[in-house]
Amino acid sequence: MWKHYFTVTSVADALQLLAQNSGHARLVAGATDIIIELERGIRKGIDTLIDISRIPGLNEISLHGDTIRLGPLVTHNQLIDSLLIERRALPLAQAAWEVGAPQIRNRGTIAGNLITASPANDTITPLWALNATVTLTSLDGERTLSLPDFYLGVRRTALRPDEMLTAIHFPALSEAVDRGMFIKLGLRRAQAISVVNVAAVLGFEGDVVTRASIALGSVAPTIIRVPTAEASVIGKTLTPAVIAEAGRLAAATPSPIDDVRSTGDYRTEMTGVLVMRALRAIAGGTERKSWPVDPPMLWGTAPAQPAPLAEPIQHDNLPIETTINGQARTIATGQEKTLLRFLREDAGLPGTKEGCAEGECGACTIFLDGVAVMACMIPAPRAHHAAITTVEGLATNGELHPVQRAFVETGAVQCGYCTPGFLMAGAKLLEEYADPTREQIETSITGNLCRCTGYYKIIEAMQKAAHESRAALSSPVQG
Repeated sequence: MWKHYFTVTSVADALQLLAQNSGHARLVAGATDIIIELERGIRKGIDTLIDISRIPGLNEISLHGDTIRLGPLVTHNQLIDSLLIERRALPLAQAAWEVGAPQIRNRGTIAGNLITASPANDTITPLWALNATVTLTSLDGERTLSLPDFYLGVRRTALRPDEMLTAIHFPALSEAVDRGMFIKLGLRRAQAISVVNVAAVLGFEGDVVTRASIALGSVAPTIIRVPTAEASVIGKTLTPAVIAEAGRLAAATPSPIDDVRSTGDYRTEMTGVLVMRALRAIAGGTERKSWPVDPPMLWGTAPAQPAPLAEPIQHDNLPIETTINGQARTIATGQEKTLLRFLREDAGLPGTKEGCAEGECGACTIFLDGVAVMACMIPAPRAHHAAITTVEGLATNGELHPVQRAFVETGAVQCGYCTPGFLMAGAKLLEEYADPTREQIETSITGNLCRCTGYYKIIEAMQKAAHESRAALSSPVQG
């Protein structure tokens, strides 16, 4: 899929390589979008990938005065885990929660979501409503653009081939006077692309709206604001009549297209419905009602940091030195593959399955530096100087992992194809929560599809594994 792959250790290294390979190189961090785009031929003429995922300090979320700054390596799960984002940018946290599944949210970055530039990408809409700006950096210096100036059309941005998105800034909401909410309509509960999404951010003086920002996603070539709907609520309290009028005006603004997910007419109707739902929730103070308590991240007790590299690496024909299931390995081939195919074809570990090769089914779930991810969406060179666990490594000293044993005993193993992915998700969940709720179990497997529709048995197996693990920990040691 690519000819050249570099891992860099500084922004300066990345910018130098972008300048040297202008037009046919792309930066990768999570790589969850670009891997699929390269395989499908959406990104033409790209033969060089520059991996920035090991540059230290780029995954920070910080508050400067009343402005929040996101580094370019901040992931969706980091946003969900951030108390700052939950308290002072709730719509963005809610949008991050709607993206993909835990394995994808552990890799996918907010910056990458912005750069992909699909009008259906969930996190762009709240950032648009929050008046976010992006900082673009090249060897020539920095420039800052608002999102309306950054986006030029469907999957088109003002980012030059020699530039890197190095920061996202937006005003933090005041906990005293600001309220906001993000709502998404998809065709299923998880792993769904938006049919329509809405972000509403309002300022109040008492019950009176003093400012309003309402953004719509998946209804136009880019995210759009609805000024007439915004103006209709300013200076008023959110009565049912005011909310209904705002919904009507919002629905009248875009002219959405028909596509495989929806007709344009349905999008128009649901635009008004979602705007009214968001405004009702804000008026009633229930915008946080659906926010999850202790959501499973599938990153264990804490998100692990990748091992730092001493110097930049060009991986072309360089053996991949890695640790797989606790064993140091040096593998001479596979630099141009996904991590999934590298594990199966070059490392000789076929337990990790290929179901969809686009992050939909979860059959390829592994642990990369202790975090659950989908191997089909990761370049193989990322394994260099990393620690990997596959399903073959779950057993310890010949003893099955409690989740593996429970799958056998409850009959959760059916055709078996999806089982490795479920086992990996379950094992990481139990590492994170010794006594997971049913909701946490269900959330932990939203990235895993069972073609035999055996979810009840799978959930039963995870509950049994959790019970037996707790019992083993509480049993007195016999001496």
